Amino acid sequence: MDFKAFDRSKLDEYARQAKELYGNLPEYKEMEEKQKNRTEEEERLLADRFMLLFKEAGKMKDTDPASPESQNLVKRIQDYITENMYTCSNKILRGLGKMYSGGGDFTKNIDEYGGEGTAVFVDNAIQIYCDHAE
Repeated sequence: MDFKAFDRSKLDEYARQAKELYGNLPEYKEMEEKQKNRTEEEERLLADRFMLLFKEAGKMKDTDPASPESQNLVKRIQDYITENMYTCSNKILRGLGKMYSGGGDFTKNIDEYGGEGTAVFVDNAIQIYCDHAE
């Protein structure tokens, strides 16, 4: 698999910003706990597997974000984050969706990997998913 489109060059900066913003939250501490015994290679594989979900989203970006397939993908994204990073509540998931589509590096990386419009599609599907969960 070739993940060149996913720009890892800024991961250290993302990590620094995340710690600065969220370092006191229980989810951040949970993420640190899950990461502490992983090798760099294991972390890379987890990131690559996560990006496969966005590649899948890119294949359905021109479909209805409320479709069962799209909603199932959102559930899988949420489950992946919870299993491998931190407990991803619907509130957190909603914020991630906005971050994915909000422009900047996240949007660029997701769209480079899944195709232009993938980040917005994922955000739309996430917002629908969270609306129905409330």
